[in-house]
Amino acid sequence: MALVNRTEPFDYVIFGATGDLTRRKLLPAFLRRFHAGEFEQDVRLICVARSDYTTETFRAYILDQLHKFAPDMTADQDLLHSFTGLLHYVQLDVTAPEADWQRLHDALPDPERIRVFYLATAPSLYAQICTALAAQNLISPHARVVLEKPIGTSLATALEVNSGVGRFFPEESIYRIDHYLGKEGVQNILALRFANPVLEKLWSAEAIEHVQITAAETVGIGGRGGYYDEAGALRDMVQNHLLQVLCMVAMDAPASLRADDLRNEKLKVLNALRPMTPDMVRQNVIRGQYTAGRLKGQDVPGYVQDLDTGRASNTESFVAIRTKIRTARWGNTPFYLRTGKRLATKTTEIVIQFRPQPWPIFTNMPSSGRLVIRIDPHGELALVLGVRDPGAGGLRVRNATLAMSYEHEFSISYQDSYERLLLDAVRGDPALFIRRDEVEASWKWVEPILETWRQGLTPLEPYAAGGWGPPSTRALLARDGALWHEDMLT
Repeated sequence: MALVNRTEPFDYVIFGATGDLTRRKLLPAFLRRFHAGEFEQDVRLICVARSDYTTETFRAYILDQLHKFAPDMTADQDLLHSFTGLLHYVQLDVTAPEADWQRLHDALPDPERIRVFYLATAPSLYAQICTALAAQNLISPHARVVLEKPIGTSLATALEVNSGVGRFFPEESIYRIDHYLGKEGVQNILALRFANPVLEKLWSAEAIEHVQITAAETVGIGGRGGYYDEAGALRDMVQNHLLQVLCMVAMDAPASLRADDLRNEKLKVLNALRPMTPDMVRQNVIRGQYTAGRLKGQDVPGYVQDLDTGRASNTESFVAIRTKIRTARWGNTPFYLRTGKRLATKTTEIVIQFRPQPWPIFTNMPSSGRLVIRIDPHGELALVLGVRDPGAGGLRVRNATLAMSYEHEFSISYQDSYERLLLDAVRGDPALFIRRDEVEASWKWVEPILETWRQGLTPLEPYAAGGWGPPSTRALLARDGALWHEDMLT
């Protein structure tokens, strides 16, 4: 039987409760944890938005959304009835100076309960909401605030957000969420490395030739065009998600699994990334935008058609970056980061490519060994090794794979990364959340790339939907004598 990590009674206030994130991710995640028994009827989920709902009409609306976004949970009518009974709706326009906060006061009668404020709104509202919470005496001794990404759109705006929220909440009560850190595959990087000495002894430039981190999507910008055309792939995926994964791969062993010990080591990696000068950006960063193409047997439109504004766009939907980490552990080993939309396959994976033998005796070896850590769509580990080909005669060698699937190996897992993170904030465990200095260090590294692009020094390269990005992406690795993972498999 799986262990159930029960929580104390709590009040969870979600600002932006009628938004996409709440209905697609947050409330389905709460439903699954409720079904798992991690909290009971003594919890209040207080949903705040400016739309004209009552608690009863909001419950009916969310019930319909749960059938869409948590269909595996909806057969149990008693479960749904019990869960929606935890929802309380408060109509409140936080941007209005005359906003009436009394109903939120009434929904939070007990200051001794754990109280979490989740800000699923535009980041520009974070400081304003926190200012109002303080003015209304709603920040109790046991209050925490969860900030959804992005934390700003630049270093300057990130500093504004952090300072604005930090005026009212101490750093230990601020939970900056990056849902990639809630993924089982990302968390397992720590266990894989530091619970297996045989791997940790190989985890350095001495044995590793290069590292690839890929987050590929088959979807286009869809209904997120307004946000995405302002953000682009670098802000949307690299500055937060991929840099956090890189930190987990590259960090040294922390002194313990306590939050600050983990985050101290991640910060060292961010500070050790080779700075991006304009020349470095031109040589080591590729930006692209998808055009019409063919994906899974169907014709799909290009970025501009998906954006549907009637104008061209200079926003990247694809980024590939070559970088190095200036530490003794990693020396001259390149790290390649890649993300994009409308690519051939949906996958998030890390490829650890090991160095070949300096004096190989098997001259027909197809490639040196590699470890593949697949995070999405299914968690898997695959170790590619050279073995004797029993049908070839003599001592010919070919690659074979030792593989493990989380789905088959374990009987329980979190279906969505938000499931764990939402309740970690209740439990007061910030280990899988991002500290202020991490956010600011990642923006410091990313900003020179953005500035080089603003100066028009790097072209925006087209790539047909259904491929793996601009053709120049292969050349980024070729000059190191390397191949992207999909090319190793052909």
